[in-house]
Amino acid sequence: MRPKVVITGMGVVSALGVGVDANATALMQGISGIRTARYLPTDHLEFPVGEVPMDNEECRRMLALPPGRPYSRTHLLGALAVREALEQSKLLDHNGLALISGTTVGGMDVTESLFPEPLPEGMPDVPDCGASTNDIADTFGCFDYTSSVSTACSSAMNALIMGKLLIESGERDIVVAGGSEALSLFHLNGFKSLMILDRERCRPFDKTRAGLNLGEGAAYLVLESETSALNRGAEILAVLSGAGNACDAYHQTASSDDGEGAYLAMTQALQDANLSPRDIQYVNAHGTGTPNNDASESAAIRRVFGENLPPVSSTKSYTGHTTSASGSIETAFCLMAMKYGFIPAQCEFENTDEQCVVPVSKSNTSNADLSYVMCNAFGFGGNDSSIILSRYE
Repeated sequence: MRPKVVITGMGVVSALGVGVDANATALMQGISGIRTARYLPTDHLEFPVGEVPMDNEECRRMLALPPGRPYSRTHLLGALAVREALEQSKLLDHNGLALISGTTVGGMDVTESLFPEPLPEGMPDVPDCGASTNDIADTFGCFDYTSSVSTACSSAMNALIMGKLLIESGERDIVVAGGSEALSLFHLNGFKSLMILDRERCRPFDKTRAGLNLGEGAAYLVLESETSALNRGAEILAVLSGAGNACDAYHQTASSDDGEGAYLAMTQALQDANLSPRDIQYVNAHGTGTPNNDASESAAIRRVFGENLPPVSSTKSYTGHTTSASGSIETAFCLMAMKYGFIPAQCEFENTDEQCVVPVSKSNTSNADLSYVMCNAFGFGGNDSSIILSRYE
């Protein structure tokens, strides 16, 4: 019998603030962090973004890292989130941990700051995704295993799924998993070239939606076998009870009309958790705000749930689309919703779209007794992932 995988810690950094408390408060109060770029040196200020409200020097000082070398923002944001997760789970002094981190941008911001000059000697690996993961791990010195996942916007969720599999296979008792992604010029200009950025705050599932807002941030969860958590006397926040990943390979960037990959991922997650669609009480949707994604995801949700559609919302209207980190950030938001008993509102939603027609939560639902929550993260190329969180009994 495979071990139960529980969550004993989380750390979050997003446009809503630094730390779980700041993010939970903003979510419950319906305060969005999307605004004009302040730290990203872009000329395209017409596109609002979800920036973490700290510059790199502030992040470096918070982490007590030595000055004199360039730190990628992906590293800094990731380390802040990992530290909070380790502190909550009382693992800062624990050795032999595994770190699995999802990212795509990696250290691109460092490369951009030096362009067009060549990278200084001894820094050839700064832009590498794996280097960002190792830098985060080296900040703490308690990790003896690292792995990086780069599957675009499903990266962090796939890191969580990989961590779950490592524990279920008996390879590890404790895994810190999640993702970190910083805004970069390459990042912003790439999405601009796809013509899917909105000049206003994004409106997922709304009839007037015109695209996404890019964001940045990081979130990591401490995954642990139930036996390990009980032996340590750790507080158990929830169970990572189900996970699914599928790739429909429909298009390099577009989602299929019927949401086949999303449908398969959600169905697999339900099967893995041994649950039926009727059990799910809230779906944190991928919900980017692009016409294609939201219509496709809605079709998949309707295929999975039929007439028993649960409340749905996308928290990207609070943080922007944090791309590779979105899966872990939004999983952390689901944990907050379960802990404090609320369903996050869908910011900016006003007009129902006949292409979507899902029960979007327009205002925060308080006193929500959530036992089973689904979270979606879908990446380019149709690499789609879903997980299910269950209340720990």
